[in-house]
Amino acid sequence: MTNQVGIDMNSDSDSDDLLQYNPNRLLDTLIENLRLKNDAALSRALEVAPPVISKIRHHRLPVGASLLIRMHEVSDLSIRDLRYLMGDRRNKFRISDKQFKPKDGEPQS
Repeated sequence: MTNQVGIDMNSDSDSDDLLQYNPNRLLDTLIENLRLKNDAALSRALEVAPPVISKIRHHRLPVGASLLIRMHEVSDLSIRDLRYLMGDRRNKFRISDKQFKPKDGEPQS
C-alpha cells in the first residue's frame, strides 16, 4: 500500500526509520513538495515565525494540531500522511478524563 506522499507503508526496509518520531522528515518533505529553498521559506509558507520551525527540528517543540492543519492546507497532503511522515502511527487520539474534571477546590457547575 502506497500513500499519497509516495511512501510504501508496508515496506520493511524503511519501517525502523519510519516508526520513530522524527519531525525533520515531515519538514524536509514539505520543503521538497512545496519546492522551497529552506526552513525560512517554509516558515513563511506556513505563516509561522522561523524559530518555530527550528524548535520543531531540534525536538524542543512538538508539531501542534493547528500547525498540522496549516501544513495540510498549504501542501494538500492529508493529515494522516503528515502524521505518518513524522512517525505518528496512532489510529485514535484520546483525551484523558483528568482534562474534564475540576481541580480540587473548584466549584462544579
